[in-house]
Amino acid sequence: MVHISASADRITNICCIGAGYVGGPTCAVIAAKCPEIRITVVDRDPARISAWNSDTLPVYEPGLDALVKRQRNINLVFSTDIDRAIDEAQLIFIAVNTPPMHHHTHVSSLGAKPDLSAVSDCARRIARVSLTDKIVVAKSTVPCGACATIAQMLRDNAQSGVRFSVLSNPEFLSEGTAVRDLLHPDRILIGGDDMVAQDRLKAVYMHWVPEPNILTMNMWSSELAKLASNAMLAQRVSSINSISAICEAVGANISEVAAGCGSDSRIGSKFLRPSLGFGGSCFHKDIASLIWLSESLGLPEVAEYWHQVLALNRFQIRRFVARILADASRGDGSSGLQGRRVACLGFAFKEGTGDTRNTPAADVCCELLRNGATLSVYDPKVSRHHIVDRLAAAAGTDCSVDSVTVCADAYSAIAGSDIVVVLTAWSEFRVIDWEQALKLMAKPAYVFDGQIVLDHDRLRQLGFNVFSIGHTHVTAQ
Repeated sequence: MVHISASADRITNICCIGAGYVGGPTCAVIAAKCPEIRITVVDRDPARISAWNSDTLPVYEPGLDALVKRQRNINLVFSTDIDRAIDEAQLIFIAVNTPPMHHHTHVSSLGAKPDLSAVSDCARRIARVSLTDKIVVAKSTVPCGACATIAQMLRDNAQSGVRFSVLSNPEFLSEGTAVRDLLHPDRILIGGDDMVAQDRLKAVYMHWVPEPNILTMNMWSSELAKLASNAMLAQRVSSINSISAICEAVGANISEVAAGCGSDSRIGSKFLRPSLGFGGSCFHKDIASLIWLSESLGLPEVAEYWHQVLALNRFQIRRFVARILADASRGDGSSGLQGRRVACLGFAFKEGTGDTRNTPAADVCCELLRNGATLSVYDPKVSRHHIVDRLAAAAGTDCSVDSVTVCADAYSAIAGSDIVVVLTAWSEFRVIDWEQALKLMAKPAYVFDGQIVLDHDRLRQLGFNVFSIGHTHVTAQ
């Protein structure tokens, strides 16, 4: 690895390749906190760049809209001119997708090597375009050793006399709180063996992040810390969900059990909220990458451990659908949910975001469709075409989305339904007028709360039959 000269100026020009969930919010915060730095976010998708330059951003995150519009065209630019941005930058973030390849040795394995083709394309382009020394920073989640591969590609394709220093600087954003996470990070990791380059990137973050919260380490440690962090968070979700199944069997209350565990300072309460399971773009992919890494290193026991985290996530969805089928069947000999209308409240993989990638809601909806249900779906932040497209992709060829209506509000979805299922923990569902909702529904009326957001005692008093994850079934009074 070559080292950038210590006499180099402070960073004043940054390019970020990739205008997605990571690149856009990250650069908006850096621009706001570092007014002396010009930041250009580039992407080869003109529609995405147009959206970043419009009044309707392509990413929904609380606080992001105001932040982008305040900095845009001051020191934050969104552009499709990738080569120019690379040429002018001193530091280049790579923030492109690294989806799983699903090419693994064991047919039964859930492991998947990340597809680094987009990262490789970036490295080759940076090497081809750059006429001056650059710091190249991997923001994308990559497997161990990827940064070393990027460095080798840059060396192999560099213009004469141009030097590169490669750093690992993984993101730790949680969708729905991305801006807050960026403004108040628990830690910043900078992995690499070029201390000067590390210090230059560190100086950018020190505009708003306390120095003790910025950790420097080697690249392998930084790369693995990202995968391990997401895997451990997902593990907690699967752990509490496994206990929720026991609660339903023995009559315990999962909310009380979670409180009893979370009050132990050694455990803590974060990520101990039982639910339908985790979704989004990161947890599945990063655990699959960890499984693949473990298998490739000859560690089958480790791979199996993380395999079970994913298996329990799928099991939670199957259990929830099975409960709906068992409790809300007509009892007249008809199969499944034939002729039943189900109001599905929420579709995003969690509250605070419009992201539907790997959303448990899609899996639940598809299983309901396969069992004959007609669906009315409402989500405050997911558009109709995103809901229909995601369902069509998840359903495959064995069921149709023709029986799906996307509604403009919760009451429209509930009207005429036999069953309400809560699939995303949006706060607005807590304040639905359930007395009015009951009047709109067929009788008997059922509510299945997959996110534990509703007042179940109140619903029972009103006349609903209620089931919630980790609680015993409650019939109407």
